[in-house]
Amino acid sequence: MLISLQALRALAAWMVVCHHFMQIFFDFHASGPIGQFFTDRGAVGVDIFFVISGLVIYLSTQDKHMPAGRFLLNRAIRIVPAYWLYTVLMGLMLVFLGQWMPHSAIDLPHFVLSLLFIPSENPGGYGLYPTLNVGWTLNYEMFFYLLFSLVFTVPQRYRPLIVAAALFAVSEVLGRYGVVSRFYQNNIIYEFLLGIGIGVLYRRGLISQGLWLPLAVIVASVLAIYHLDSSDRLLHWGLPSALIVMACVAMEPHFRGSRVLKNLGDCSYSVYLVHVLVLYGGWLASVHWHLNPYWVFAVCVPLIAGVSWASYVWIEKRLYRQVKAWADARLSRSASVPSS
Repeated sequence: MLISLQALRALAAWMVVCHHFMQIFFDFHASGPIGQFFTDRGAVGVDIFFVISGLVIYLSTQDKHMPAGRFLLNRAIRIVPAYWLYTVLMGLMLVFLGQWMPHSAIDLPHFVLSLLFIPSENPGGYGLYPTLNVGWTLNYEMFFYLLFSLVFTVPQRYRPLIVAAALFAVSEVLGRYGVVSRFYQNNIIYEFLLGIGIGVLYRRGLISQGLWLPLAVIVASVLAIYHLDSSDRLLHWGLPSALIVMACVAMEPHFRGSRVLKNLGDCSYSVYLVHVLVLYGGWLASVHWHLNPYWVFAVCVPLIAGVSWASYVWIEKRLYRQVKAWADARLSRSASVPSS
């Protein structure tokens, strides 16, 4: 992974943390310019994530040939354990503390669909959100992985076209006629393609390294995001996010070798999953004991960071290696058994 992308992943994750702080503690009623920015624009961290995801998946699978099922298994081993753990913890929080949490509810069918990455109406009545509400983005991620697995059946040069055609067919055709959930008609789904496009440019050596021009691109992109709302997510936030990602890739020499940035990026997935649980706990404490929200948030931030690091080391890294080794052994034994 490019260190520049690790740094950007970390930044995107913490932007989402600040966005949800404004949601959970203030119901998106900001009282100052910084709070207003995170209220209105903090969610753009998701767009950055999607672009990076498309880029990373494309680069990590180039010059590799594997069965589609193996690709999906590898992604599931990477994504599922942590997501299931924190979904279960959120479910328990809703069961025991839900009466004090606004717009929160849980039922068994929706909980099961959440674990299976199938979009469904949240029993709290606020949209197609899973039990761990940030998991809506993982529904898109897993769907993208499913479609991307098609590329292993075609020559490498056709892979971006195959993914683009599959996304368009599902979102614009099957979604329009109700064959798949309306959830997939959101044009945010095309941000994965922007990442793949950056990957194509990077592989061909068409992203020139530099500093001042990429910085100017980042400033212009941030200004665009600041002045544009999410009414057209792909155009208003997706394209500027893609430019930010590409600019960071161009500045890779200035990031290279930073272990701090690498570690922050490593923890970003767990930060994304853990932070809602911690923020809800902080909010309940602030309401019960009448605490200053900003002081509570100051406690939540290192708590999120610490739990996320432990989550990365023990679940994302160690458990991933153990499960992957077990899966590799099973597949090797299956391959060595002669057919009758």
